Amino acid sequence: MLLTLTYRGENSQDLGYLLHKNPHRAQQFELAWGKAYVFYPEVSNESTTAAMLLDIDPIVLARGKQGSRDGGIFDYVNDRPYVASSFMSSAISRFFGTAMGGRCDKRPKLAAQKLDLTAVVYNVKDNGSGELAKELFAPLGYEVFTKREILDEKFPEWGDSPYNTLTIHGNFRLSELLNHLYVLIPVFDKQKHYYTDEGEIEKLLSHGEGWLADHPAKEKIAARYLSARRSYARKAIDALLEAEAEEMAEDNEQETTNENSSPEVRERERKKESLNTMHMNTVRDAVLATGAESVIDLGCGEGRLTAMLLEEKQIKAVAACDVSVSVLEKAVSRLKTDSMPEYRRKKLTLLQASLIYRDKRFSGYDCACVVEVIEHIEPMRIPAFERVVFEFAAPKTVILTTPNREYNAHYKSLGDDELRHTDHRLR
Repeated sequence: MLLTLTYRGENSQDLGYLLHKNPHRAQQFELAWGKAYVFYPEVSNESTTAAMLLDIDPIVLARGKQGSRDGGIFDYVNDRPYVASSFMSSAISRFFGTAMGGRCDKRPKLAAQKLDLTAVVYNVKDNGSGELAKELFAPLGYEVFTKREILDEKFPEWGDSPYNTLTIHGNFRLSELLNHLYVLIPVFDKQKHYYTDEGEIEKLLSHGEGWLADHPAKEKIAARYLSARRSYARKAIDALLEAEAEEMAEDNEQETTNENSSPEVRERERKKESLNTMHMNTVRDAVLATGAESVIDLGCGEGRLTAMLLEEKQIKAVAACDVSVSVLEKAVSRLKTDSMPEYRRKKLTLLQASLIYRDKRFSGYDCACVVEVIEHIEPMRIPAFERVVFEFAAPKTVILTTPNREYNAHYKSLGDDELRHTDHRLR
């Protein structure tokens, strides 16, 4: 199983700094399922190539199995040792993890810069056509090339291999390229070498941050990446659709603000902010009036209400939940969790989850707040949302708010059948 990464440009040997692997020294790593080697077959000032070779031991993979439905031999004789799969993604994360995060202390400017990069992935399971490779990588801006080899020159009647050698080329930050490969390589193969739990949803959304929500094949990517768990795939797809809608809404709001940055518009925004604060104060007071000591903020957004609840001595535990990873990151920034006092940090739990799927983490709270959330849910999914909150989470108190339809009259530019927000699904 082989992956090569090539950087072409001035002082291309700096690829060693970016990958945190010395170009002049081959490295060997012991793995639970074999060995890995990182080395540089090409090193020069103009072009440098790093290679990662995985030597998968089929006997180790089969050890402990009870045999397969086709007979035990198929546990030993299969394509697992050489086809590009989740083994490759795991190795990328393990050996190039710092580069994936975009960190390089010795060359920070280079890590943040778009470079002339080429990646070659050998034995991609694309059924020989190469169409899936183009569908996955071309929308991201890569030039995509696939090549099939004949199975055996001595036996031409066997035909071509069903596997492709995939080459992608473009100007990208190295961290972007590695995250694209990490997510998309398992999409070809669909067979994870490890147990798939709900944490895989977070991995997909985290490594797909900034590009997956906009990808035209995002639903196929999520379905194939999480093929072992259809319910997880559905959760991931919903999260991606929500993120896409939120991004569109933010863009539209920003365009409106930029185009109308008059004193009148700024004053309107100030009043809107003031109204929001009053709204949150009202919700907080309602929570305290119930006597609740534990609260879950479902659809917490950037954490305005969560921040208020953390201030209250009566509240001993606060969980903040949102479907969007990027929104939760904004909440972390707003809440200043890194400098938060220890007693307050112990109160807080952050959850990434969808409100239309049952989640045991939602249970056990005295009060659930669902503030300005229901209008963002598709009408056909509201019954599922209702069961999640009232039947499964079942807090003692639910405080649910939604924009008042009659207030639409204050939006002079709003038509009778229009919605205030581009992501609102109902009136």
